[in-house]
Amino acid sequence: MLRLKATMQPWEAEVTGADQTRMAKRADELGYDMIAVPEHFAIPREHVELSGPHYLQSTVAQAYLAGATSRIRLNSCITVLPLQHPLVLAKSLATADWMSSGRMMVTFGVGWLQREFELLGVPFHERGRIADEYLAAIIELWTSENPRFDGRYVTFEDIAVEPKPIQKPYLPVWIGGDADGALRRAAKYATGWWSFLTPPEQLAERIEFIKSQPEYDGRDFDVVHGMATRRVGEAHTVREDPDARSGMSAQEMVDRLCWLGEQGVTVSAVPLPAVSGVDEYLEYAQWVIEEIKTKVP
Repeated sequence: MLRLKATMQPWEAEVTGADQTRMAKRADELGYDMIAVPEHFAIPREHVELSGPHYLQSTVAQAYLAGATSRIRLNSCITVLPLQHPLVLAKSLATADWMSSGRMMVTFGVGWLQREFELLGVPFHERGRIADEYLAAIIELWTSENPRFDGRYVTFEDIAVEPKPIQKPYLPVWIGGDADGALRRAAKYATGWWSFLTPPEQLAERIEFIKSQPEYDGRDFDVVHGMATRRVGEAHTVREDPDARSGMSAQEMVDRLCWLGEQGVTVSAVPLPAVSGVDEYLEYAQWVIEEIKTKVP
């Protein structure tokens, strides 16, 4: 769904919406757990070489993929929270959750691309504070019959907002990012953390940081670390990592996933080897289910 220089293969630039619909349907049939949609609104020209130009609006794409499938859960990776008004975003996500019979999730991040914030008139250096307020407002909109909020960036009262999410108390919220602020946000609001730049050897320590926060109440908590994530550096730079290489054997991947599980990871994805197109990709996707997923506790 995106064209990062660090991970992209040539054939991916030709993938169409119809192709992605077929891939999503097959993932649903095979027993994959989740599809995650990345998001940016605009990529400055100087970032295109590393980041690629192709990004979907996450909630729209999630809703479409939910309609094309019947079982699999739809997440984002990530939804840039400070760039979207909480009333609109809360309505969009709740609508998709209601229409999909409760299969929506969302991973919120504060964003990193300053020019994108400038284009949308959002103060980049206030994005953490904006995100905290927006997230609190979204939860109020999802859970209260008479939602009311009085903040610096958003205020509302005397309104009715439906539909509410099907999932209760609301659809799963994960937080993406590696800074202490993101982890504190996860401890306060979320049921999951999506790591990007944290080295795998530091995951257990960072998970302990989350769970040591006074706002963490012992709730069930997912931790996501994709194996190929280590090939993507800050600002989408390319880096080498032997534990993220393509072409690993089944046993190597099983061993690595089990090790990640010991660090506290509950959700992961394996690197994609060189393939020629969508059909070969789907063959590999079936192989992963048969040879990898069945052997990972």
